[in-house]
Amino acid sequence: MNRISRSTGWRVLAFISTTAALQVVLLQAAAWAQAYPTRPVRLIVPFPPGGSTDIYARIISPRLGAALGQQVVVDNRAGAGGAIGAELAAAAPPDGYTIWLGQTNNLAIGPALRDKKSYDPVRDFAPITLLMKAPQVLVVNAGSPITSAKDLIAAAKKSPGALTYGSAGLGSSGHINGVLFNQTAGIDITHVPYKGAAPALVDLRGGRITYLATSLASAAAFIKEGKIKAIATSGATRARLLPDVPTIAESALPGFEVTSWHGMLAPARVPHQIISRLNREIVLILGKPEVQEMLLSEGGEIAASTPEEFAAFLLSEVAKWAKVLKQAGVTLN
Repeated sequence: MNRISRSTGWRVLAFISTTAALQVVLLQAAAWAQAYPTRPVRLIVPFPPGGSTDIYARIISPRLGAALGQQVVVDNRAGAGGAIGAELAAAAPPDGYTIWLGQTNNLAIGPALRDKKSYDPVRDFAPITLLMKAPQVLVVNAGSPITSAKDLIAAAKKSPGALTYGSAGLGSSGHINGVLFNQTAGIDITHVPYKGAAPALVDLRGGRITYLATSLASAAAFIKEGKIKAIATSGATRARLLPDVPTIAESALPGFEVTSWHGMLAPARVPHQIISRLNREIVLILGKPEVQEMLLSEGGEIAASTPEEFAAFLLSEVAKWAKVLKQAGVTLN
């Protein structure tokens, strides 16, 4: 009886000691998170200066720095469709001093296109908040007889494989938009990849490709000048910059939706208190009128979220594009 009592006593003491030690660790972590940050924060942008991802970072970083009381330094790490920057972020210490700006290509599309994956878009990152969502626009030559998505589908069914669509490159949002459009409509329009949206627009205006799926920001000026013609947008609702242009869903393919999106993330296992602090500050920044004016001029819509909402959205996008690309047999290997 005494032996049982002593054994039970040791187990109780061990439990109390372990619990106390855990409480000390949690209190230390909480105190450390409350002091955050005590030095500059690195914001990895996985694309070169000048593009929409970089522009979003340049708008947010000085304001986030002011809110945190420490400089937020933009670090452009371009390459491999945004994968190089993502790899760096995944390997960074989970201390909150490295965050990064991810988007559709390097979080949902790129990993689905590659057999060899250097990072997992779900397991390797801690979502902070979504920033922006933007539909794409389907544009044709100004003199094209095609005036709607329904016309485009009819022309493709009449001449299977004869029509072409351009994009900013293999694995780009425009490329994958076209893949899903073909699948959903049951048509075969041939993909023609370019090294960016600019040369694709040149060939579109020259009548060398049938249509182009591209960003509103890259096409808006040409549409306004009448140099190209918008026939549909790819979002769930009409684009704010093109309110008279119907969506693909409403004009031809109910339920069709493709949006390009950007979000702020940290490496996995960053303390929850730090993620919450960053989320709070960035969401407040996104609500500022001058910030909204600058961001909305890029053609998208502000999509601030909680970390949990972004995590659920990311999971759904990864699953969606993995299914689409597997069905189409599209890879970059």
